[in-house]
Amino acid sequence: MTYRSGVAARLAGLSVETLRVWERRYDLSGTRRSASGQRLYTADQVQRLGLLKQLVDRGHPIGQLAHLSTDELRRLGGGAPRDGVLVRPIDVVVIGLGLARRIAASPHDTLLLNVQASCSRFEPADCLGPDLRTEVLLVELSELDEQAIPMIEAASSALHAAAVVVLYRFSPSAAIRALRAQGWLVARVPSEMGELVPLCRQALEGQHLPPRAAHGPSAGPRFDEETLAGITGASSALACECPRHMAELLLMVGSFERYSAQCASRNSADAQVHLDLHQSAGQARMILEAALERLARAEGIPLPPP
Repeated sequence: MTYRSGVAARLAGLSVETLRVWERRYDLSGTRRSASGQRLYTADQVQRLGLLKQLVDRGHPIGQLAHLSTDELRRLGGGAPRDGVLVRPIDVVVIGLGLARRIAASPHDTLLLNVQASCSRFEPADCLGPDLRTEVLLVELSELDEQAIPMIEAASSALHAAAVVVLYRFSPSAAIRALRAQGWLVARVPSEMGELVPLCRQALEGQHLPPRAAHGPSAGPRFDEETLAGITGASSALACECPRHMAELLLMVGSFERYSAQCASRNSADAQVHLDLHQSAGQARMILEAALERLARAEGIPLPPP
């Protein structure tokens, strides 16, 4: 089983552009090529890329990691990385026997998803032991409606699931919004089973976003406008424009955050709407600031101390 560069990049958590630059500069994985010249990655090579991504996110320069062996990368990361979705399979419980069978028939997902148990629709008592715990509850419902919410909540609570992924084929928009309001990842059933692993990884990573503040202001800005303006002009170690774009986004979000705090309100309900806008903009700024810090470490751009 081999994967083209686009799929390998998604599984490793990289952009295709970053993977291309890494390969061009460091020849990271010794990939072979198809007859048409397309790079082909094995599962082991995809896992190596995932390790590299995780270590770069922790502040290690890619230039110092590129020629280390996979075992050396694992030791540097302290064994199996904390986020090691690609180093060890993700533990999942599947509700939907059709989905469980398709996972079992897919070499890709058998490697990266550990199906601990599976049930037909919502009859989890038949397959969930009292001590069973999982990372992701993976639910497939052909026709999705809001009546599924209490059943999914019960199964997730029983499993102590860190994340929930709900897949559907047809659903009204209101039902999708209601399920997403629970903090669950809701998506159409993917046409390729290889898309399941990125969905599960995205759901798990979503659990670590800064929680939205229900009351009170968000934390103050991490970067002032002068720092962000400096980043827009900084050279990128990966020869990409992402730092500039991220800094520009932060300038815009920060500006809107300040604007929403000063916007005139017609009545108390309108004031609550603007307060929600202000708090949402603050949460978005905090997420973007954290992403910019990771990007700056990866590309060697100096930042002021927190």
